[in-house]
Amino acid sequence: QVQLVESGGGLVQAGGSLRLSCAASGRTFGTYSMGWFRQTPGKEREFVAYIRSSGSTSYADSVKGRFTISRENAKNALYLQMNSLKPEDTAVYYCAAGVTTHWGTMAADYWGQGTQVTVSS
Repeated sequence: QVQLVESGGGLVQAGGSLRLSCAASGRTFGTYSMGWFRQTPGKEREFVAYIRSSGSTSYADSVKGRFTISRENAKNALYLQMNSLKPEDTAVYYCAAGVTTHWGTMAADYWGQGTQVTVSS
């Protein structure tokens, strides 16, 4: 069982930066692939990025080069550094723990409650 709690969301102007954090409970954090997803009203939740326990990463094309995912296993922590933010990045961002897929995305077994990110133009 893994419990996830996100923080760090907020309101930022276009071109700005935010850093999301996810605190995880459970002794097996280091064995999971961890990721970030996002969702806007009326749309399906979409994959943003993942990081394997080995440290290898994958990103959605829409955020590649702007977002960086990282993890600190000793602290049971996951991060998402978001730079050059755009209004279309506005969404609720969810932390997830699970497994990676052959398509470069992730299937989540556990979800956090989400944190709102709003980018103004």
